[in-house]
Amino acid sequence: MAKKSKETKYIFIVGGVMSGVGKGITCASIGRILISKGYNVSAIKIDPYINLDAGTMNPTEHGEVFVTEDGDETDQDIGNYERFLNKNIYRENYMTTGRVYSAVIQRERNLEYGGRCVEVVPHIPEEVIRRIKLAVKKDKAEIMIVEIGGTVGEYQNLLFLEAARMMHLAAPENVLFIMVSYLPIPSIIGEMKTKPTQHAVRALNSAGIQPDFIVARSVVSIDAPRRRKLAIFCNIQENDVISAPDIKSIYDVPINFEKDNLGKRLLEKFNLPLKKKDLVDWRKMVNKIKSAKKPVNIGMVGKYFSTGDFCLTDSYISVIEAIKHAGAANNVKPVLSWINAEDVEKQGVKILKKFDGIIVPQGWGSRGSEGKIKTIEYCRENNLPYLGLCYGMQMAVIEFARNVLGFKGANSEEVDAKTAYPVIHIMPGQKELLAKKQYGGTIRLGGWPCKIAPGTRLASAYAKASADKAAALKKNKLIVSERHRHRYEFNNKYREQLEKAGLRVAGASLDGKIVEAVEITKHPFFIGTQFHPEYISRPLNPHPLFVEFIRVCGKGKK
Repeated sequence: MAKKSKETKYIFIVGGVMSGVGKGITCASIGRILISKGYNVSAIKIDPYINLDAGTMNPTEHGEVFVTEDGDETDQDIGNYERFLNKNIYRENYMTTGRVYSAVIQRERNLEYGGRCVEVVPHIPEEVIRRIKLAVKKDKAEIMIVEIGGTVGEYQNLLFLEAARMMHLAAPENVLFIMVSYLPIPSIIGEMKTKPTQHAVRALNSAGIQPDFIVARSVVSIDAPRRRKLAIFCNIQENDVISAPDIKSIYDVPINFEKDNLGKRLLEKFNLPLKKKDLVDWRKMVNKIKSAKKPVNIGMVGKYFSTGDFCLTDSYISVIEAIKHAGAANNVKPVLSWINAEDVEKQGVKILKKFDGIIVPQGWGSRGSEGKIKTIEYCRENNLPYLGLCYGMQMAVIEFARNVLGFKGANSEEVDAKTAYPVIHIMPGQKELLAKKQYGGTIRLGGWPCKIAPGTRLASAYAKASADKAAALKKNKLIVSERHRHRYEFNNKYREQLEKAGLRVAGASLDGKIVEAVEITKHPFFIGTQFHPEYISRPLNPHPLFVEFIRVCGKGKK
């Protein structure tokens, strides 16, 4: 058996041919495989854009903004890492070109370079390496997987490739490279083509890097002739070409990779012992997803779906995955439909009648808000299970104020700054920030404690998750940590009136000043949360609120 090295090992994941073919899922899946073999694994995402973080980007352009426990606004791949690795990923594990350059410039201003001329090379790659090592130290990672965004040959990621090359040069026994590359099958030809991947490998070679593995993404599995051709022309061994066909569930990817013994091959190249050989819990979870037959129809009413002629479900990827996790926990098959809130405004609530439950997820601004309010009114009046997330909670408060309390024109200050009934208003201190146009990273972010009110449906959902939570609830001390991303909040001026009318505050901050969750307790399921439970739902540990929502939806299925 190989002797275990104490030095951290690094796996760099790069893309070839085109983006969007699954580098993030590949990174997360390799992490899950290596964890199953007994190693402490973590992951880093490097994004080549100049933005300091993902917080100010439009979801329809870039996909969901994922918020970490320590309040970093990151790329959605960090969410995939957390779900697959079943652990928190922190801000040290996320970097952008903007962050790297900003740090180098600040160091230069502080005379930390001793008066030397500061240059793009080597100082930018050195900062990248410093950040990678910092993340390793915090995670105490034995194996760190680093995903470099974009594809080889792009100007934007050359400096990150240079950092990887320098790390390999310093300790080649500790660094491996994996290229995730797409192999097209032109319909007019009907044959899988390797030439684009060959060119991508040559582009990587021109950056001084030779891939150790090629993950062959395509609509079908790569065959022996194509595998052999890649081995010959890309200078790798045939069994280091890993098949990655299209599949129905991303959670199948680690299992598919293991068919080619990817985990074993990685450890052999690192000269690391194979301590375990299992994906037992993971396989059980995947089988539960596959075996579920009973459909439950869930409608998602939002506005970040369309980009041109295409539907971008990545805007709500954490919600989608949380629903899948909850479906497996309840042995049902969630069938998700996308409803643009503006379509509800135009066509009315008749388009909601086929659903067993409705979710209104996060959002910003006024567009589609009236459609969301109509949706919530329909759920409340027809006892249809409703889950509102962040903006979805705020819209639920507005609907209740308008239609139960009779507060005509009640609204959020975000939508109508002059509303007579600002039941949702801007958080203290935020007006000054907006006046100065300080948008990025200034809102309420990250994990915050929430005290759950006893006797609520919310309390019941959390208590079912574990005996510890149930015991805490009996002592009226159930406190959970949930993640946030908001600038507006429940206006306590109307709290007493709303509660008397039946909209109960089910969760609040420890000092009681910030309303974290509301519910109609007598309703089959009507809960809105200011926090984002979807961020911490994981396939091996589904979030109790989603589990309870899907359970009620399945129970009351039409």
